[in-house]
Amino acid sequence: MSQPPPKAVSIQPGDEPGPWLVAATRIGFLGLLIILWWIASVNVARNIIPSPWATLLAAGGLLQEGRLQTAFIDSVSVYLSGYGLAILCAIPLGVAMGAFNLFGRTLEIYVYALSATPRVAFIPLIIVLLGLGSEAKVFIVFLGAVMPILINTYAGVRQSDPELIEMARSVGAGRFRIFTRIVLPGAVPYVIVGLRLGATIGLINTVVAELYTAVRGLGGLLAIYGNTFRMAEYFVIVLSLAVIGVIVTEGLRFVELRLARWRR
Repeated sequence: MSQPPPKAVSIQPGDEPGPWLVAATRIGFLGLLIILWWIASVNVARNIIPSPWATLLAAGGLLQEGRLQTAFIDSVSVYLSGYGLAILCAIPLGVAMGAFNLFGRTLEIYVYALSATPRVAFIPLIIVLLGLGSEAKVFIVFLGAVMPILINTYAGVRQSDPELIEMARSVGAGRFRIFTRIVLPGAVPYVIVGLRLGATIGLINTVVAELYTAVRGLGGLLAIYGNTFRMAEYFVIVLSLAVIGVIVTEGLRFVELRLARWRR
């Protein structure tokens, strides 16, 4: 007699781990990374991989000198300026491209072409036009962050649920109401993904901009300490950039939870 096939196990929303459990596992994994880092520092030459303690001492020295704070403020101001400008331009343009089909189909080939072009290729032209100051850095960050936000916003608006739209039309909802109550809320997850990708690429471009233009900020310190093999200080700067990335992405995660409550 044959046995019935096993039932598929479905993951229910209640299976979502609690915030305290997530925090505990993250702290535990961080501890594991620190242990692996210490092992690597013991087994590799110390002038290549400094120990966690040496890195902590270097961070204290940089904070005492005021270098880390100054570079951090310089980099964050450039990063947030370029990233904010990208948001202000990309989201309205992406919504317009998705809302007006002809407009979107006209521009999308140029948007994809620009997205596929390495941003580094534009840096010499940007320096010629804008110089080596903060304007050039902000524009380089803007170029890196704008494309993911624009493309994901455009895709989110175009991926609206046709059944929901047809249902809304059947009860007499107008185009504006459908757009504001169905299309835009449905695009929120796509926009958040674009914001996360844009935040990551924008942070990378911040370092690139500071390396190619006036050597300031965290990117400038990376160049200085990397060229002189002061690896403890170098690791401090790398970890500072990682902290910025974590703060921005977790902030966007919080925004996503607040904006996407309609899905629950």
